[in-house]
Amino acid sequence: MKNVKILGVSGSPRKNGNTDVLLDSFLRGAESEGADTKKIHLKEYSIESCIGCEACRKDGTCTRFHDGMELLYPEIEECKGIILGSPVYNYNVTAEMKTFIDRLYPFYVFTEQRPGPYSSKLEDQGRKALIFTVCEQVKAEEMGFALEALGMPLEALGYEIFDKFEATGYFSKGEVLKDESILKKAFEAGKNLAISLR
Repeated sequence: MKNVKILGVSGSPRKNGNTDVLLDSFLRGAESEGADTKKIHLKEYSIESCIGCEACRKDGTCTRFHDGMELLYPEIEECKGIILGSPVYNYNVTAEMKTFIDRLYPFYVFTEQRPGPYSSKLEDQGRKALIFTVCEQVKAEEMGFALEALGMPLEALGYEIFDKFEATGYFSKGEVLKDESILKKAFEAGKNLAISLR
């Protein structure tokens, strides 16, 4: 039996910050259960913003831009699990993460009717996702719409949201490294995601 494959995607523009540290813990947990993992740092990819040309509705993939998403589409298709993480910027995800999510549009299959029913090329495949956000403020409500901005598009694409993870009260770069409890919690969450995908 092939190993489960899980893709970890960091939407933080600050490399080696709290989002990256937590993502590493999730992925190590998944690896402890035999999953093959790959980490993507969106800041390292040149990804254009979707312009709504909708050529992908006809072509089946984005033909408007030849950029970093061409590298990421196959990774997404190949991995049964996905972990999306973003720091909270102004009550939402970062621009890098929002651009990435918008460019998942080619995975939808639409009817000619507008508006009308739609489906996803990724649905009914047992795909699961873990989503997490990191916020300087202590109260979870200060995260605004960030978790929903990560989860709702994945659900529409056919993923089951296996876990939602909030890390509050962290700001300084790498501050979560001092909190063994949250690192352990992230490790266990990644481990459980891998187990659920077997």
